Amino acid sequence: MTLSITVVLIILTSISSFYGINNVAFMDRCMFIPYKIKRDAQWDRFVTSGFIHKDYIHLLFNMFTFYFFGGVVEQVLAYKFGVVTGGVIYVLFYLLAIVIADIPTYLKNQDNSYYRALGASGGTAATVFASIIILPLSNICLFGILCLPGFALGILFLIYSAVQARKDSDSINHDAHFYGALFGIAVILVIFPQSGVNFIQEIKSYRPF
Repeated sequence: MTLSITVVLIILTSISSFYGINNVAFMDRCMFIPYKIKRDAQWDRFVTSGFIHKDYIHLLFNMFTFYFFGGVVEQVLAYKFGVVTGGVIYVLFYLLAIVIADIPTYLKNQDNSYYRALGASGGTAATVFASIIILPLSNICLFGILCLPGFALGILFLIYSAVQARKDSDSINHDAHFYGALFGIAVILVIFPQSGVNFIQEIKSYRPF
């Protein structure tokens, strides 16, 4: 059986997260700490922080989401560019999403020695929103109870992330969610311009009842 790139990334993230949860020194070295990035030029933290999670629930939620939506993006890129080239583009897309999603947070907290963040939220958000552009009317269910078409839930999520990022009242990096989502939308529109036209047409034809 051939493992998809999505599954390979999930396995690598799970292994490093499991190790980090049980190894404080490893977790601290991989974590996204803007102050240390700026002071000690530890730029690798932009990437390594996306492969560790604070606990098993955090890991499960991110990887569960990434599995379903990442698979869609991986298949579309493979269809467009071929399995090998599409796979390379997919990996670069995921890694760049993790990095770019954290740039605003870095700029905001580069002189804050107390700020810390971790998790694959930027990469996950990018794949979710790239998938939403491709399949805007596919239902996304929250906890198996509330189901909404992807575009509707996506709009609500962007508004929520923007509002929470301004408040900055919890320990969640909402900026990473927001900018990761924007990155995913931008990349898929550049690669597949027609997807933007299809997205608008499907939204116009949508009828909730």
